[in-house]
Amino acid sequence: MSEPETPHRAVEALRRAMEAHGARLVPDPAEPSDIEPGSPVWHRQQRARMALKRWETAAPPRYRKACSTLPDVNDWADRVIADPTTAGSLLLVGPTGTGKTYQAYGALRRIAESGPDRYGVIGTNSADLYGALLPSQNLGQSEQELRRLLTVPLLLVDDFGTAKGSEWKEEITYRLINHRYNHCLPTAFTSNLPVRSDDPSVPDLTGTLGERITSRLAQMAMIVPMIGADRRREAA
Repeated sequence: MSEPETPHRAVEALRRAMEAHGARLVPDPAEPSDIEPGSPVWHRQQRARMALKRWETAAPPRYRKACSTLPDVNDWADRVIADPTTAGSLLLVGPTGTGKTYQAYGALRRIAESGPDRYGVIGTNSADLYGALLPSQNLGQSEQELRRLLTVPLLLVDDFGTAKGSEWKEEITYRLINHRYNHCLPTAFTSNLPVRSDDPSVPDLTGTLGERITSRLAQMAMIVPMIGADRRREAA
């Protein structure tokens, strides 16, 4: 019985066939020449290329150069790389313009660059998320979109908790958070609001989303506060 063909054997067979016709398999110039095609490192690089393409599709053009720089954010990304089922989620909170969205997309990029076995990502914000889930004339379309958000391996929800509340939005939000929590799917959230505020005059996520949702959010997410001046105004 012949031995099963491995990726390395397949690459070598292709190389010999091409050389027999006067051609040769040219390595990608971005790859070090000492990496053997079909090796674990080679496969990891191929997975990283594919993951980065998916990340670039999900990231808005403004954040295509995003790079996470905060130690806590990088620690979360590294936990996702090591084992997404135990990494938990991430919640970046702070005033407008402190770089929350940049850090969140940077974390997702860091994960992609590691060459994970499975990488799927959706990036959205609260307004677009609820807008896409509004009931439509196409039967089942909104439920199909919700299913996509529930099950994608990595999800980023920007400006979380800033949309005006309603019973429908509260139910959608709870379904989203509860499913991803129960199925151990990492999610990155950013919000201008703290989870809870000691000052009754300061709005918080508990008041916007309700105790049921914020309690589950606190269970599933590492909260990283971000402070500083509004970088958008400084750049203007």
